[in-house]
Amino acid sequence: MKYTTLPNTDIKVSKICLGTMTWGNQNTEADGHEQMDYALEKGVNFFDTAELYAVPATAETYGSTEKIIGSWFKKTGNRDKVVLASKIAGAGPYTAHIRKDGFSKRGITEAIENSLQRLQTDYIDLYQLHWPSRGVNCFGVRDYPYKTSTKEAENHLEILETLQDFIKQGKIKHIGLSNETPWGTMKYLEISENHNLPRMATIQNSYSLIHRAYEYGMSEVSMRENIGLLVYSPLAQGVLSGKYMNGKLPEGARGTLFPNFIARYRTPGAEQAVIEYKKLADKHGITMTQMSLAFINQLPFVTSNIIGATTLSQLKENINSINIDLSDEIIDEINAVHNLFPNPAA
Repeated sequence: MKYTTLPNTDIKVSKICLGTMTWGNQNTEADGHEQMDYALEKGVNFFDTAELYAVPATAETYGSTEKIIGSWFKKTGNRDKVVLASKIAGAGPYTAHIRKDGFSKRGITEAIENSLQRLQTDYIDLYQLHWPSRGVNCFGVRDYPYKTSTKEAENHLEILETLQDFIKQGKIKHIGLSNETPWGTMKYLEISENHNLPRMATIQNSYSLIHRAYEYGMSEVSMRENIGLLVYSPLAQGVLSGKYMNGKLPEGARGTLFPNFIARYRTPGAEQAVIEYKKLADKHGITMTQMSLAFINQLPFVTSNIIGATTLSQLKENINSINIDLSDEIIDEINAVHNLFPNPAA
């Protein structure tokens, strides 16, 4: 395994992070425990979860993933071996079953205390805001939703002051963003500096070979402001494994069970790009999964690459991508495909 540090901290984290969002729906508690055992054995010390998991988010599965992680901590005693990240759910219809006051002081307090209880731990190493409460272009929204974005405003100062209180209590160690924009990220940094409040260490956004929009503005923010990217959906919800090529819908696959998860990654342009990436991987004797993940692993603005799997064989292949170093030739060929099909997935 390769390691880096969370920006502006002394916390060492693996370049591969274990994603957990299927545990409690597609995966059982036993599956989750098996994945954590294997990942830790292979040097993965960074786990990411969220209060709303498992996905799709429902009242019935709310908090189930954190409970699975908590039961594993209790069974194994491995809490001190893991850098644990979790998130508070953003506001909106999708999470109305969780709470309606978003990132209010009351909402943050409730979210942290409940997550700590489910996770059976006294602290969370990295606590993240899952998505902004204002309208932004994420989750398949390609363009800025200017008609609705101004109807909601973020209470940045209250959020940071509330999180500072929990840091002082030792219940969270560091804080981060998710699904944020350059403006939102810089706004938090400005308020942190002006009010001597905790600084955002990371940002968890979508990035993959067919969705590289992070490079439009956020990559520069990451590098100049030292905010590390935690990549989610690096395989575009499995599309970049090739298993959905030619209209296939494998039994039990996430895209088969929940088609909305992969719809944004199956545009005509995205499907053409996947065909070209498959040819490229075959040419160099590696799987498209390994190539897709290895490309992300070596990007300079990436702190960790969040991989998720529903089977242990998938997990093994994903983790093994850390051992693959792509040559300049392959990277040039990847970028040539990207130039032909720039960001076909929203």
